[in-house]
Amino acid sequence: MATIETTSGTLRVSLTRAERVFGLLRDLEVPLTAVRSATVVPDGIAAARGLRAPGLGLPGLRLIGTWRRRGHRTLVSVRRGSPAVRVELAGQRYDTVLVSSDDAAAVAADVAARLALR
Repeated sequence: MATIETTSGTLRVSLTRAERVFGLLRDLEVPLTAVRSATVVPDGIAAARGLRAPGLGLPGLRLIGTWRRRGHRTLVSVRRGSPAVRVELAGQRYDTVLVSSDDAAAVAADVAARLALR
């Protein structure tokens, strides 16, 4: 499962090997100055919007890859029955990161705390 980690100056999304292969993705590292917000989404699968291009989509079970809408790209790695963290970015390859996490509230709170310190 993908993880979101923050350091003093960066936010890093680390993907498993399977997620990188099936989603045709790479690990993502962005400066904290590019992060606009981090929120908890109760159902990550329902929160993914747009068309998958490229990636893996098992409807209702697992979504991995890049979801695109007009002028908007989202890195998605979500699974059924797990809350997700939505991180809004500015000036980066992806506009949004949507990643499932067993403790989504703690991850979102950690990112928000880092944003408050900058």
